[in-house]
Amino acid sequence: MRKHLVPLAALAALSALACDRNADRQDTVATVDSAAATPAPATAEPAQPALDDPTIVAIFDAANTADIETGQLAAKRGTTKAVRDFGAMLARDHQAVRQQGRDLAKRLGVTPTPPADDASAKAHAEAMATLGAAQGKEFDRAFLDHEVQFHQQVIDAVNSTLLPAIQNADVKALVVKVAPAFEAHRVAADNLRQKLGA
Repeated sequence: MRKHLVPLAALAALSALACDRNADRQDTVATVDSAAATPAPATAEPAQPALDDPTIVAIFDAANTADIETGQLAAKRGTTKAVRDFGAMLARDHQAVRQQGRDLAKRLGVTPTPPADDASAKAHAEAMATLGAAQGKEFDRAFLDHEVQFHQQVIDAVNSTLLPAIQNADVKALVVKVAPAFEAHRVAADNLRQKLGA
């Protein structure tokens, strides 16, 4: 059994990747149901490989890293103490979870392997550029909107794609253990957004 672990880092891309793979699987099932006897054209794209534990570990790591960076930015640039404190908490929490993932990967002898079609780095760079360009209350609003969306995308990807694909029990246990923190962060970001009228 292959044992690779990924700390949650770039969820927007992860969610897109997960959705693309789920759509590919659903399209494949629909195609098989409707045209089982029809051979695929020679120019058809190869099927997406299933997610394996090393890829999942890499995705996990990337998602955590992304939120560490956005949290650190908010800790410096937030216009209210509440936004700065929330950003610092996100950075601190995701650093701890990322380290747990890296420690587990090391213990299991797993090398995180990002997906070949990973767009998470680009999505995160775009998010950081958008946040970096925002000033004052606009920054607070953009940051909190991003955090609500980011955490929801991670939660959706974990539940619909990552957990069902994880083979290693230790990797699955870590993801299950930290998943509630993503929901808590999403709720906290949404509550703060409403409180600030952002």
